[in-house]
Amino acid sequence: PSWLFGIADRGIAAFAHGAPSPGEVLQLIMASFFFLTWLYLKPNQQEEDGGTRALQAASQLSHSFESFAHRTQARMHEMRENHVISQGYILPFPYVCQIYHLLNLKHLESIHNFSLGNLRVIQVSDVEPTAIGGKVKFQTTLDSPMNALRIWRQPIVEVDLTLLTPYTVELSIPAYNGKRITVLFNVVPIDENRHKFLIDIYSDLKWPRPILQAILHFSACLTLFEDLPYLQKLAERNLNRLLNPSNRTSERDTMWLYKRFVELYGSDMKPIAQLPAAEETVS
Repeated sequence: PSWLFGIADRGIAAFAHGAPSPGEVLQLIMASFFFLTWLYLKPNQQEEDGGTRALQAASQLSHSFESFAHRTQARMHEMRENHVISQGYILPFPYVCQIYHLLNLKHLESIHNFSLGNLRVIQVSDVEPTAIGGKVKFQTTLDSPMNALRIWRQPIVEVDLTLLTPYTVELSIPAYNGKRITVLFNVVPIDENRHKFLIDIYSDLKWPRPILQAILHFSACLTLFEDLPYLQKLAERNLNRLLNPSNRTSERDTMWLYKRFVELYGSDMKPIAQLPAAEETVS
């Protein structure tokens, strides 16, 4: 009602004396833009567990993914009170390209150099293998004093990256005063050339929800836009090389978590062409 009142007020003021001035037209456009933005970002009260419905719909795309979905759903249920946004995309790249990209720590420095403002990975401080995945702790620093990420984190923080299942990756970033921003990536194979990419972001930051949603939606879209050329290059390579565990170096380097994925699933993965056919569904 407030936005509608503002739009009506600006509209009446603009046309009350004939042709509106450029400033009045701009005010009317801005009020309309913010109203439409609010409609898009407002919380859906009927959505119980954030991105759980999207996950359930995506599980129909792959029987293999469905066998691990209960673990991911349990994790999403744990964090449901802090759910902020969900995004879903169907991308024209093989599933393994996205997994390789998510588990390679150095992509934060290179691929996302612009959006993350010259963020640097200092060192991998700890690794922890699990039965179906693993966890890496690594330190990052913000080189630039003007980096926008300083609004919600310290210059040097320890970040957690977890391979929760072969299809789910969790990124947990500390913010100020013990708060965190957690991103859950679900990568669901569709066929040999496509995958469903689901992004769910959770946070206990006490910011106004519409502002936090707008920032996180924009950030997620920007980082995905940066990903696309790199994913295209990976797709053009021999994908068998991505699943080859031969070139191992240190167990504590920036590729440790991807090597863990290859050790657990590389030799036993179905050929991508044998994945069940799927219907494109949008949640």
